[in-house]
Amino acid sequence: MERNAQRLGRALVVVVDDRVAQGEHEDTIGPLVTELLEEAGFIVDGSVAVAGETVEIRNALNTAVIGGVDMVITVGGTGVSPRDVTPDATSGVLDRPVPGIAEALRASGLAAGAVDAGVSRGLVGVSGSTLVVNLAGSRAAIRDGMATLTPLVTHVIEQLSGIDGI
Repeated sequence: MERNAQRLGRALVVVVDDRVAQGEHEDTIGPLVTELLEEAGFIVDGSVAVAGETVEIRNALNTAVIGGVDMVITVGGTGVSPRDVTPDATSGVLDRPVPGIAEALRASGLAAGAVDAGVSRGLVGVSGSTLVVNLAGSRAAIRDGMATLTPLVTHVIEQLSGIDGI
């Protein structure tokens, strides 16, 4: 497993939740995403919680990119309510969008009954050499999203790192 983790690379989880960021609720989502990433073969640098504020989200994403992680996954804040600003913050960080993965996450989530995933405005794209992924915040959306994402992200990370020889 450790060799596989080295091949896939490092990841960081950003939980977008006002109450978790303020210490009012325990973070149960970050550990779930961390577990799923580790099962997929990633080394997870950590999980950070930020409030649903554009500047806080963007700062967390920029810190991950500057820190050289291969992938950063945000969880939460992807819906249509006024406080759901994760995609808006993410768009300012991306160099190149990868809309096919975002569309696959929405389609598979909706098919699996995760309504928040189906109506998510979440983005996926590349910033520098880091893949940035927005997932909806429900446990169902996270589980389905990770199952959909894992085989796709392997290919993207290999391309970004030059492993595939292209």
